[in-house]
Amino acid sequence: VQLQASGGGLVQAGDSLRLSCAASGRTFSEYAMGWSRQAPGKEREFVGVIKRRGGSTYYADSVKGRFTISRDNAKNTVYLQMDSLKPEDTAVYYCAADQVLHNIVEVSPAYWGQGTLVTVSS
Repeated sequence: VQLQASGGGLVQAGDSLRLSCAASGRTFSEYAMGWSRQAPGKEREFVGVIKRRGGSTYYADSVKGRFTISRDNAKNTVYLQMDSLKPEDTAVYYCAADQVLHNIVEVSPAYWGQGTLVTVSS
């Protein structure tokens, strides 16, 4: 699976941003999809994940209620809608794919995208 993330940028605290991740190479609907992030000097951490055919989502406590993951299996794309952004959300965001949802939660998926930088200024 090849993953191409996009949509990062520089925003102010309180703004919204939507990241996209386009997948190719395998049957998209067979994979759970998710997002992780890595801030400067910190380890990569889990952000959220969505089941193979959509519906159920799970989030890190730090983003719960502010971030929303969705997927469009017809477009082979997963999205991360980020609202009420905070400076501490500044990081490189990576999309992830795995047939086992738990692997994404454990930040050890089979496939990673290349990352897109989100910078939130105060």
